[in-house]
Amino acid sequence: MKPQYIGAIENGRARCTEKFAAEMDELLGARGELISLWHDLAMDSVFPAWFDWVAVEGDAIVLSSYSLSVVHGLLQVPSYAEAILHGDKDAVTARMSRQAIFTRSDPPPPDASFLLDAQTLVRPVGNPDVMIEQLDHLAARIEEGMQIQIISSDGTHLGNTHSFTIATLEDMQQVAYVETVARGFTMAEPADLVAFGRALRQVQGLALPVAQSLDEIRRKAQTWKQARSSSGGSRAVRPLPEASA
Repeated sequence: MKPQYIGAIENGRARCTEKFAAEMDELLGARGELISLWHDLAMDSVFPAWFDWVAVEGDAIVLSSYSLSVVHGLLQVPSYAEAILHGDKDAVTARMSRQAIFTRSDPPPPDASFLLDAQTLVRPVGNPDVMIEQLDHLAARIEEGMQIQIISSDGTHLGNTHSFTIATLEDMQQVAYVETVARGFTMAEPADLVAFGRALRQVQGLALPVAQSLDEIRRKAQTWKQARSSSGGSRAVRPLPEASA
């Protein structure tokens, strides 16, 4: 049993499994008391809506995400994040620090896949320089082996309500996360996870292959460069024509 997992249980960042309870029961000579407590307290428990998503994200072994309107925070460059967060330096620093999960060695980085609606490539955030930097970063991450795929802009699929992320933890517990204007919500009720899983599968079915997604990102980066040239600088410009992934 990994120390990180034990620490996550102790701190309430992961749910105790029956296997873990049984192992601890035997190790501590509790004669079935811990297993009994697990059945009484933990078996049917779920993560509350206010549960800290950053803690879940950090403990995840798998992250599956769909972004509807802007690039996912784990993929953002500082200039893009600063534009979205209205120059809040502390918030930008906190967002950038979350990306350390991809460079850590113990535990290993999560197996992550990102689905980006095609509109994220053409919706202006900041100025053209920001968009060029962001799209070049996405291309570089794909070239490094990260799974990033573009989804055709389509008003009929189940992902059109919200962006969402599904985290799978070491004990295979899943937690979903959505963010609203007021706050973010974590969800682990079985019915909610079924709904998110259905939406994820439908969106995945519309995704371009990674190689074609890379081509699409590069094309849109080039279009932003042309828009910058035609505008005579890096000031904000109108949105690009709708992406046709």
